[in-house]
Amino acid sequence: MNIKLTALSFLIVLLTTSYSSFSQNKTNEPAEIKSIISKKRSFNSTYGFGYRIQLYNGNEAKARTFIARFKVEFPGIFSKLVYNAPEWKVQVGNYKTKLEADKDLMKFQEKFSGIIVIPMGK
Repeated sequence: MNIKLTALSFLIVLLTTSYSSFSQNKTNEPAEIKSIISKKRSFNSTYGFGYRIQLYNGNEAKARTFIARFKVEFPGIFSKLVYNAPEWKVQVGNYKTKLEADKDLMKFQEKFSGIIVIPMGK
């Protein structure tokens, strides 16, 4: 009985290691990896990536008031006015992940209400 159990466990280990080595050999080709990285960089340069927090979307006067107030409350954080006819947007921060943006969103919500995290486009 003990010999059968040992043989069965040896067979299972052998099959799992041969399967994992087979699957790794298919994807570790340098040319294929370089091609994927090149496509990702091209996509990012065309469409942008990351997240920003949008404080306001509306008319120009209020947008300028919001950005001035934000610069006073949080002086070291990037802020930007964006004009998409006919509306002005106040966007702040440059975040690589949504989690980073959500952390600052919680901090900004103490001073500003109705703010959202948006994905950046180029």
